[in-house]
Amino acid sequence: MRIAVATEDGYVDQHFGRCPKFTIVEVKDGQIVNQFVLENPGYRAHQPGLVPTFLKNQGVDYVITGGMGPNAVNMLKSFGIKVILGVTGKVEEVVKAFISGSLKGGESLCDHGEHKCQH
Repeated sequence: MRIAVATEDGYVDQHFGRCPKFTIVEVKDGQIVNQFVLENPGYRAHQPGLVPTFLKNQGVDYVITGGMGPNAVNMLKSFGIKVILGVTGKVEEVVKAFISGSLKGGESLCDHGEHKCQH
């Protein structure tokens, strides 16, 4: 299983499309077997569909973030990628909670009507 966590300075970023990096975590049998950080190709300029397609090409099964617009959610789901929204905290702690089954998601922390995101 491969998880992508929207990341900024070691914390879950609150805006999927504009996060500077993704922490990619590979999990096998409940253990982290590999972890690395990739630059977000959409960080500097918004291009609809770019980031979901990038993560699909990375073999991602789950995306964890604070917030995401509905178009990105739908595109990821169409690729078979599960999305967990409303997450905050340190990436390391969030990944551990996900693996243990205790991670709680919620509503997107981004308001795309006025495009206000909590940071």
